[in-house]
Amino acid sequence: MDLKTALAEKIANAAGMQGDQVLEMLETPPDPKMGDAALPCFKLAKVLKKAPPAIAQEIAENIEKPDFVSEIQVAGGYLNFFYDRTYYAQSVLSEVSAAGENWGRSDIGDNKTIVIDYSSVNIAKPFHIGHLSSTAIGSALYKINKYLGYNVVGVNHLGDWGTQFGKLIAAYKLWGDDDEINRDSVSAMLKLYVRFHEEAEKDEALNEQARAWFKKIEDGDEEAMRIFGWFKELTLREAKRVYELLDVQFDSFAGESFYNDKIPAVLDELREKNLLVKSEGAYVVRLDEEELPPAIILKSDGTTLYATRDLAAAKYRKKTYDFYKNLYVVAYQQNLHFKQVFAVLKKMGYEWADDCEHVAFGMVSLEDGTLSTRHGKIVLLEDVLKKAVEKTLSIIEEKNPALEDKEQVASDIGIGAVIFSTLSQSRIKDIMFSFDRVLNFDGETGPYVQYTHTRCASVITRHEANDAGMDVSVLSNDEAFAVLKSLAGFPQTLLAASEKNEPFYVTRHLIELAQAFNKYYYEYRIIDDNKEQTNARIALARAVKDTLKRGLSLLGIKAPNKM
Repeated sequence: MDLKTALAEKIANAAGMQGDQVLEMLETPPDPKMGDAALPCFKLAKVLKKAPPAIAQEIAENIEKPDFVSEIQVAGGYLNFFYDRTYYAQSVLSEVSAAGENWGRSDIGDNKTIVIDYSSVNIAKPFHIGHLSSTAIGSALYKINKYLGYNVVGVNHLGDWGTQFGKLIAAYKLWGDDDEINRDSVSAMLKLYVRFHEEAEKDEALNEQARAWFKKIEDGDEEAMRIFGWFKELTLREAKRVYELLDVQFDSFAGESFYNDKIPAVLDELREKNLLVKSEGAYVVRLDEEELPPAIILKSDGTTLYATRDLAAAKYRKKTYDFYKNLYVVAYQQNLHFKQVFAVLKKMGYEWADDCEHVAFGMVSLEDGTLSTRHGKIVLLEDVLKKAVEKTLSIIEEKNPALEDKEQVASDIGIGAVIFSTLSQSRIKDIMFSFDRVLNFDGETGPYVQYTHTRCASVITRHEANDAGMDVSVLSNDEAFAVLKSLAGFPQTLLAASEKNEPFYVTRHLIELAQAFNKYYYEYRIIDDNKEQTNARIALARAVKDTLKRGLSLLGIKAPNKM
């Protein structure tokens, strides 16, 4: 069905060029009235020493018109091609039907491993709305790349190291209540953490207690490790509950503490390669040639930093997984950090540093200011999901109270709305979190795409199967052709989403497909007395339904058959 490639070969034969050269030049005109594919001839003018219109005219005269092209037009320096719509409809529907559940699947990732570091919650801290972007983007990339044949390793690089744990244990020893912590889990720990900072502002000695407790963790003190292990278990139990709601999976929960025993080898290597330099009491790797500030590896008191642990983690992941790509789905505030880490790896002689990539995304803030765990100013992600489900259920109770399994449908739609909203714009943009925006079910939203899926399912269910053939010529109108072109573009959209690490490409495509189908649905009757034409329209609805379902699933969103 790759008509563009076939067309490029025909043009190449007529112009005396290579097919792949022509394929790179072919464009999709912004206005369908200008054709379905266009060859701009301006780049050829210097080589062929002719004016672009003359080149376009010459190719038009020499080309062997393919069966799938109905018309070729010269328009100035452009050569415009119009597809035969009946041929196109037959081609698209046949391919989608033959692929079934594998529509858009690829083997491009065969024998290649992609490691994706995402979500990365902090132990003893709430799983809040600020974690949503990393979790949703990382999970979508996990699913998309897996669908494209890659071996994908999802890593939850837990934040389980640092002086904050000394603060938490110190607070627990002073004011903690075991029953409350077992009952309220992370919420109780957050209260202790916030109280510690409030009290420490009045009593500096508390910070000394915190440092002492963290030193005990570093030394493997039995009591410190028992308390810390308990906090970790409760945090993960709460986080996994949210991950189940979001349909998010991980293959590794190796956090910062996992790399502690691997750091000495990194330090030894940096010394052996004469990269570690003393600067103002600390040890750094200078990155002057890269026009970056020095990367601090050891602080003046001998403690390690994020960079030290990330160097150890990158080496471990390469050795363990031999990755093709190593992705870090982390907010853009860490841009400099990752530039420094990758630059240090390169200076260490690791060419695979070029395969490490920071998948940056915008920050999430509240309408009245930034998120702050230290001051207890957060919005719990689980609360957001529950509120979305509750609102959806109230809408169902009002509009379709007899709906079967309405609680499950409400969950599918409400949670889907939150995920889709998070992925509905380019990941680098900042998000001002608003319940009204996230839970708005009108317009270009997840519920709109899901409703289009149920509309397709409904019309398919009403259709009575028959032995008549299909008259695909009924799909030659502009509205059906727009749907078909959107269907045909789905595989390429998945490849682009993987290449650019942009799930937004998929949400955008699903919206455009849903809009195109709904426009067609309102203009044309799907089921009528003409069985052959009805069968063609039903085949189109089925292709749309299956594509929407597949696209939503790759984002971690369910597609209910009834709403």
